[in-house]
Amino acid sequence: MKLKVLSAPYLVWMVIFIVVPLLMVAYFAFTNESGGFTMENISNVGQYANIFVRSIWLSVIATLICLLIAYPVAFTLSRMEKHKQGTMMMLVMLPMWMNFLLRTYAWMTLLGNNGIINNILGFFGLGPFKLINTSGAVVLGMVYNYLPFMILPLYSVMEKIDKSVLEAAQDLGCSSRSTLFRVIIPLSLPGITSGITMVFVPAISTFIISRMLGGGSNLLIGDLIEMQFLGNSYNPNLGAAISLVLMVIILVIMTIMNQFSPDDQVLI
Repeated sequence: MKLKVLSAPYLVWMVIFIVVPLLMVAYFAFTNESGGFTMENISNVGQYANIFVRSIWLSVIATLICLLIAYPVAFTLSRMEKHKQGTMMMLVMLPMWMNFLLRTYAWMTLLGNNGIINNILGFFGLGPFKLINTSGAVVLGMVYNYLPFMILPLYSVMEKIDKSVLEAAQDLGCSSRSTLFRVIIPLSLPGITSGITMVFVPAISTFIISRMLGGGSNLLIGDLIEMQFLGNSYNPNLGAAISLVLMVIILVIMTIMNQFSPDDQVLI
């Protein structure tokens, strides 16, 4: 009984801010302006298939780059002395203390045709190169803004891997490569799956990054949804349908990710 009382505020919060909004999205997705049931909104989502593909593709690339960068960083941090780990983690978290919009705007200054990077390249007789308003700029913005979300779960898992486990693997004849693929990666799978989720979900639904760094030619799902609610093409019913399809896509991808649950992994 006491446990039910303690969990009541959370249950109320979850109903008001999770269940009710989801029901509202589903309602608007399957109704028209007059409130009548219709499947037209869902069928109209198909005409934006290219935007869905572009969003998924860029998000996957950004997530993989974050994983490739964050994995060695997290492992290095986890092997440091305790008093150094706090300082290094503060440096990792430091950019997140700045406003998200300002961080992205800073990259506009760096990547602009007359920006800092092109000015430096121009000093050596190179460029100017078109760095902004490209898919690469969008991916760069995603990686920069979401990299800490990959490092943190990886670090929290790797920090718990006992050094004696790695030493035992080496004593039993494992090379550095074998230790990585047969010991470290299997033991860090919970951090990998959590990191991928924490990066991929906000990346696929972002709209500020694509708008500021991608220009109008790199429209993503987040931009499309925003246009239906705040843009000139105001259509909340279509926007809700797009949001619903996006949620289904994310759920499918996360379900696939759960198939690689660490509980099913066996160390060889």
